[in-house]
Amino acid sequence: MNAGVDKFLLKPLFSSDIIDCINEFLDVSCYQDDNTGIVDGEFAGKKMLLAEDVEINREILMTLLENTGFSIDCAENGKEALDMVSAAPDKYDIVFMDLQMPVMGGIEATRRIRSLPVLQDAELPIIAMTANVFQSDIDACFAAGMDGHLGKPLDIDKIMDVLRTCFANRKVLVERAS
Repeated sequence: MNAGVDKFLLKPLFSSDIIDCINEFLDVSCYQDDNTGIVDGEFAGKKMLLAEDVEINREILMTLLENTGFSIDCAENGKEALDMVSAAPDKYDIVFMDLQMPVMGGIEATRRIRSLPVLQDAELPIIAMTANVFQSDIDACFAAGMDGHLGKPLDIDKIMDVLRTCFANRKVLVERAS
């Protein structure tokens, strides 16, 4: 182009468009080159509840998982997540829960979800997603009843490892802080 621009993106900007643009220029094929990469349709029929108050964080995770077959519902705070699980206890196969959200945080929401009588015998994995990666933070997640911990920024390989382990064993491999 005459102005020295090689490519342009239209607003509103979506993380998937930005990622695609960067990958195009770096000639990167996304997450397909090893056994932790994304397999199209791998989680078809699975339902995730994503509790995250920051829209761009929700969009990034949904974009990363868009080809996996997951159906993803979103809650913008812990209270909303609690209400959604309470209203349909058998609907979700997994919950990804941010810790620091308005109205109700992820720790409290997890405690309340775990105390729901209809879920006493159910296995509903709840995975923390947070920038809080100190061992005391991770321990607080497990004490509240969470099954796993993913540090932010999220790493797609670690996400896929947790998901595969969860659905292979119905138990979650714990992501410990390095």
